[in-house]
Amino acid sequence: MERHPLNITAIREVIGIKGTENNGEYKVVVPQNDLEIMVDGFKIIPPMGLGSWAAFSAIKEGAMVMGDIVVTEDDLWPVQQEVIRQGLTITAIHNHFVRNNPNVMYMHIGGMGEEGVLAEKVKALFDKVVEVRGGNPAASEPSEVENTLDTDRIDNIIGHSGNLNNGVYKITIGRPDVDLREHGAPVSTFMGFNTWASWQGTPEKAAVAGDFTMLADEIAPVIKALVENGIEVVAVHNHMVYEEPRIFFLHYWGVGPAEKLAHGLKTALNQTGVVSKNE
Repeated sequence: MERHPLNITAIREVIGIKGTENNGEYKVVVPQNDLEIMVDGFKIIPPMGLGSWAAFSAIKEGAMVMGDIVVTEDDLWPVQQEVIRQGLTITAIHNHFVRNNPNVMYMHIGGMGEEGVLAEKVKALFDKVVEVRGGNPAASEPSEVENTLDTDRIDNIIGHSGNLNNGVYKITIGRPDVDLREHGAPVSTFMGFNTWASWQGTPEKAAVAGDFTMLADEIAPVIKALVENGIEVVAVHNHMVYEEPRIFFLHYWGVGPAEKLAHGLKTALNQTGVVSKNE
């Protein structure tokens, strides 16, 4: 499919949020700093998977947007109505955590059209969250969490490296072995097609949360590997609707010794087509 360059300037001017550009694609993220969420004694901050985002990619005629809006139980209905009002689609609504207080859900959205128009639609969703909550989620002071983990050791076990952000060490792993398309347009790691793991805590008691991207035949062996290694599977679902090949997403949560968790994740990774950098 022949694609024109993405009009990033138009998107940036409309949304008014500084984003990130990667290989001609553009993503904006709204950290949910206003939400005080705890899971099993660990504080969940944006780098642990608490950020709303929208990513734009050029297609043959205009652009495609894919995104994920973090909503509380009070936000869910008004934001859902706004998605429909704006002519975007809802492709998934699901959890990332269990035992989280307060409860949050994740609403995946999609759409195609001219960049400026799509940006207006996405801005309307972000504005609706601000309206319902009575303030901009990103305006609150960001929190930090404890992290004394040996990240080099985690990297060596898993075979991929990450970045530290406010005490959270996040590893993001692409699936270059899969040529994923949505409505015929390629979906990159940057657009949300990735496996990731976010870490916090101490070597003796760490917490890891994340997401596996899986082909259909990988679902059962990945779940088996995680469960047998003491990592809880908390959600299995779709993010997209018209993707080819079909992709499933699995969210997990683990608490325990960091090395044990890392070995468990590596065992699960080995059930997928992910290739380690040290293999």
